Amino acid sequence: MTRMMIAALAAIALSATPLGAQGRASAQKQTATAAAPVNLNTATAAQLTTIPGIGAKTAELIIEYREKNGGFKKIEDLMNIRGVGEKGFLKMKPLITVATAKATAQNQ
Repeated sequence: MTRMMIAALAAIALSATPLGAQGRASAQKQTATAAAPVNLNTATAAQLTTIPGIGAKTAELIIEYREKNGGFKKIEDLMNIRGVGEKGFLKMKPLITVATAKATAQNQ
């Protein structure tokens, strides 16, 4: 009887997907693309972190900046955020936009 239980448990264990593999698959980070740029004026913190070079802290600073200044007027305003320099900005440039919600709705 014990051997049968061990064999059954082993079969179940071998057929199950390892939890680590599942976690890694769902934890893979999406990345912003030029085809679907991230709008600095409307993006959530999670969406902002899809931009290479933008972490959680910088995403918070971006949101604070747009709340304090009424949004970004041009993408170059991103360089007003502490930690975003010209070199980093040039890498992000094709991945970001500052279109207003009104302009986005008109384009649809």
